[in-house]
Amino acid sequence: QVQLVESGGGLVQPGGSLRLSCAASGSILDILVMRWDRQAPGKQRELVAGVSSGGTVNYADSVKGRFTIPRDNAKNTMYLQMNSLKPEDTAVYYCYVRVGSSWPGDEYWGQGTQVTVSS
Repeated sequence: QVQLVESGGGLVQPGGSLRLSCAASGSILDILVMRWDRQAPGKQRELVAGVSSGGTVNYADSVKGRFTIPRDNAKNTMYLQMNSLKPEDTAVYYCYVRVGSSWPGDEYWGQGTQVTVSS
């Protein structure tokens, strides 16, 4: 079992910044994929940013140039640095990991953290 603990959500004004954290603990063999998704009210969950074990990073077009996904491998922690936030970034943000010695491994989700961008 893997536990994911998210933190860092909250209320921020448009143009502001937030940093989300996702700390993974438990039976971690190899992290194959770490990813942030989000789900806005009335919308489907969507990929925000993700990084593979090979280091490939992907961002949703809507966040490119504004969000980054730094990692601290020693702490098994992934971050989502969000800059120049917009009201349309308002959503519940979920941390996701796929772990295992080989593909496909096992999937785990965090509990979600609310981000609200509003003046």
